[in-house]
Amino acid sequence: MTHVLLRIADREQDRVASVDLWLRSTAISSPGTAILRRAVARNGKRLWTGTALAGVYQFCAALIPILIGVIVDRAVGTGDVVALVTWIAILALLFLVLTLTYRFGARQLQRAIAEEGHRLRVEVAAKILHPRGLRTDRHTGDLLTVSTSDADLTSYVLDHIPRITSSLVAATVSAGTLLLISRPLGLIVLVATPVVLAVLNLTAPLIARRVADQQEQSGRATSLATDLVTGLRPLRGIGAQDAAAERYRVVSRRSLAATVRAARTQNAYLSVSTTLSTLLAGGIAIAAGWFALTGRITIGEFITVIGSAQFLIEPFGVLAVVPSWFAASRAAANRVASVTEAGLVLPDGAAEPAGTRCELRLSGVTAGSLAGLDLHVRSGEFVGVVARRPADAETLVRLLTLPQGYGGDILLGDQRLESVDRSHARRLLHVEPHRTDLFTGTLASNIDIRGEGGERLTEALRAAAADEVAAAGLDAPISERGANLSGGQRQRVALARALLARPPLLVLHDPTTAVDAMTEHAIAGGIRALRHGPDAGYGTVVITSSPALLAVTDRVVVIGDGTVVAEGSHAELSAADESYRRTVLR
Repeated sequence: MTHVLLRIADREQDRVASVDLWLRSTAISSPGTAILRRAVARNGKRLWTGTALAGVYQFCAALIPILIGVIVDRAVGTGDVVALVTWIAILALLFLVLTLTYRFGARQLQRAIAEEGHRLRVEVAAKILHPRGLRTDRHTGDLLTVSTSDADLTSYVLDHIPRITSSLVAATVSAGTLLLISRPLGLIVLVATPVVLAVLNLTAPLIARRVADQQEQSGRATSLATDLVTGLRPLRGIGAQDAAAERYRVVSRRSLAATVRAARTQNAYLSVSTTLSTLLAGGIAIAAGWFALTGRITIGEFITVIGSAQFLIEPFGVLAVVPSWFAASRAAANRVASVTEAGLVLPDGAAEPAGTRCELRLSGVTAGSLAGLDLHVRSGEFVGVVARRPADAETLVRLLTLPQGYGGDILLGDQRLESVDRSHARRLLHVEPHRTDLFTGTLASNIDIRGEGGERLTEALRAAAADEVAAAGLDAPISERGANLSGGQRQRVALARALLARPPLLVLHDPTTAVDAMTEHAIAGGIRALRHGPDAGYGTVVITSSPALLAVTDRVVVIGDGTVVAEGSHAELSAADESYRRTVLR
């Protein structure tokens, strides 16, 4: 295990070294741009409705200091009570429009953002779970980050657009007002604003690189943490937990450093943009005060200018921070695109095995530690496979799950496994790995996927010795990864799920390593009775060293050094093969 950890460390260093190259390539050709454009296009109705309402809201907000100035000049200054009441009523109506446009505009935009984030999460998850296999070097935790936080960050582009539009409306109205009151004040706004935005926009590429690096390193740390927590028990068993903890500390420090760099860059940008926006608004206010003192504008106009200058701080700030927003969304969209546009491992198979009998044949298979493996499982046969090296068992399970990168032939019926339509292949051949997953929900939702219920569910629970787990009721809650169950309970629930599916050919990899001997014997008898009884006739392969399971098989195949070295019944091999006895008998 220590050797494996060192290899992980080397691989992580190589990937870190390639991050800069990857970032440069995405900066030149950004696949995330297409993701952002699609998000805008498919949410057009809600986006543009919300944007229009946001624009009306900011237009009305920009009118408030104008109305206050008018009220001062035409009602307060003249002492006209009727004019005062009239203009106050108009002001109240303006606030009513403000309230309604904000309420309904925010509702449209929030709905669009939530739906787009949901769509992206579903698309990423569907690509990750594609039956033909995703071609990617991203680890599980990194993919989880892409499907959650990156998907949400990408959807926020639907929030940026209305903010920018409404800020431009506010700036235009205020600048127009200032031009009408005083041409020099209006020109200050119209000239200084684009200059400030152009200067700040120069930092966008740096922000994009820092944010992308932060997300990449964060995903790598999450991935390693997931792997270590999942394999914590074996790590403790061989005393490698300290080496694993050190490996995580190294990766975590890289993630922290990237996060600090990104935060420092974004905070510096925010500080500069806020300072420049405030200085611009303050300069307008000072100039307006001078014009009022020299009699070039009235008191009401002075109040309008001060109010507009103060109001302009917010839209100026929004326009100034736009590059940072879009940089973060584009970096997240690039990571989403790296998954949704990634290739698939297996070809688009269209073949279907002839007939209803399901046979599996491996001929001269070489891959990983396998060196010319020959294995034939006939329809309805119960075959035990004993692998002297764990790597042989892992490679065999991997190839049956995702047949790629191997030599020789793997045939399901009369067709190569990789050429069979994946949905059809999964109906015929189900591979239940040693490490399976349970999900948040109920016990029933984790076992009875199709909602069959009835006698078949009861039989599957009994055969997997999971009826004890279900004694509290099928509505019993299951936490993420089945954390509220023991290891043996998780194994039995996963086994019940596989048995309930009743595929013509079922491959089980070490399904009873976490249960006691009595439960193991009960499971062995249950599998035999359910799948190989008089009215069953299913095929089963169990890759295990459990004597209880091997004893109920029709025959046992022993794999040593990547190829078949012995074959026979469990009783025959136990009596005649010393190596088999050392491997199997406890």
